[in-house]
Order: sequence, then structure tokens, then C-alpha cells
Amino acid sequence: MYTVMGITGRVGGVIGHDLLSAGLPLRAIVQDPVKSSRWATLGGEIAVAENGDVQALTNAFRGSEAVFVMLPPNADPEPDFSHARHLIDAIRQALAATRPQRVVCLSSIGADCEAPSLLSALSMFETAMVSLSLPVTFLRPAWLMENFSWDIAPARERGVLPSYLQPVERAIPMVSTSDVGHIAARAMRDDVAGERIIEIEGPERYSPDDIAAALARALVRDVHAEAVPRAAWDPLFRAQGMRNPLPRIQMLDGFNDDSFRFTDDGRHAIRGDVTLVEAIAALVRES
Repeated sequence: MYTVMGITGRVGGVIGHDLLSAGLPLRAIVQDPVKSSRWATLGGEIAVAENGDVQALTNAFRGSEAVFVMLPPNADPEPDFSHARHLIDAIRQALAATRPQRVVCLSSIGADCEAPSLLSALSMFETAMVSLSLPVTFLRPAWLMENFSWDIAPARERGVLPSYLQPVERAIPMVSTSDVGHIAARAMRDDVAGERIIEIEGPERYSPDDIAAALARALVRDVHAEAVPRAAWDPLFRAQGMRNPLPRIQMLDGFNDDSFRFTDDGRHAIRGDVTLVEAIAALVRES
């Protein structure tokens, strides 16, 4: 059995389809039973489990050859990451009780950085998974191209890409969630021992200027990238409803000051196939 958390998301959905296409038994973990019908129709087994429910997760993981685990994204964590710690502990307890042959854990570039940021939760996640002494593969993808879905509206309405990645001409590693999902599905089938880290980026590196150009092409209108002054980040994020924007700001600083790097600048990273233009065009079609 191949068990997948987060299957209703972009990465998990790709994993599920790849596993079923390979003829492998899929167990889809969902929180909302209403969302399970599609996976049941496709031939998957359904397990209903809240992310922090140890017993439900234990039942979902039981009998699995491989388990894909992840934390739900949270851009506004508590100062002590208490909720993330609760979710991590629940996943760890469930894995310790069931001991699958291998675990694939979705992490991120920057998870190995000691400086505090939003990615500190993933650093805690990795540490907890290592403590299980199970074969575990950590996926550390670059900045996700699908993060730019939030920028479609201002680009369409005003022709502006408000950019927190700066300077706007500087290219950084980026990757599509589709490529991450395909690589995760392959990792779940790999017979490996011990710990493994897979760094993932797209076919090229891209800048906010490149994002603006891709949006312009997809929206058929002029779009330009405009750096949002760092002094404005905190009040802007709070105006959007965030209570604790500091970790998000620290994460953006990590990307902007090059603290978050791949080993050997990505020379050993796995390269995906989806280009920025393709990813942005798909987001615009969805919007």
C-alpha cells in the first residue's frame, strides 16, 4: 500500500495519479470525506484523518509500504510554532507505531538553514523524521512556481506584479508542484536505506521580471514587476490579517540574501521539466 497525505493538494494529487497509473495500491488520506469520492472512483482506498489525529493517522499508515507525509502550508504560525509541533508529533507517533518500509517527506530548500524563518517548521519536521530511524527521503524543492497564483489578480487588474523577491532582476531556483509530485511518486517506489535528500528545481532559474513577462504573455497585457519596499511588508501583511508576519518576512529575507541555497548551487539537484511560462499559463487558466 502506498499512502499519501495531502492528496487533495497540488503535489499530493500528482503523486496519487502517478501511483495509480503505475498500477500500485493507493490509500488517499483526506480530512473531508466529501472530497474522497474522486479518489475512490479512480480506484484508491480512502482513509479519513485530521492532520493532528494520532489514532486516525496510525490507522491510515498501517500496512503501508511507503508513506508520503507533509505539513499543511501555514504562512502565519504562532511564535513558538506550537501547531506545527503538534502536527509533527502526531505524524511521528503514527509512523513510529506503524513503521512503513520507507517515508517520503515534503520539505523545502532552506530547511537546513539555522536562522529562524517560516521554514523552521520544516527543519523541526526533518529532525523528527530522522529520529524514527526509518528509511526517509526528504524532498527539498525550490520556490514553488504556483506561489504566484496570488499575483494573477493585480497583474490582470493593474499590470503590476508586487514582488517580495528582490531585486526583481535576480533569478533564483524555482520549480512547479507538478514536477515535485512526479519526483515524490518515484521516490516512494525507490528501495533505499537510511536518509536521503533530493533537491529539486525547474529547467531554468527565474526572476520576478521573468514572472511578470510570463504573466504578460498569459494575460495578453503589459505587466511589470515592482519591488515592495521591505519596510512596508509588516504593515501590509498585518492588513491582510496576519498576526505574526515575522517568520514570513524572515523567509523572504532568506531567499533575497541567498541564505537558502542548494548544495553545490544545485549541480546535483534533480531538474523538472515544467517551464515558468507553462506553469503561469496553467494558473491563469485556473483563475
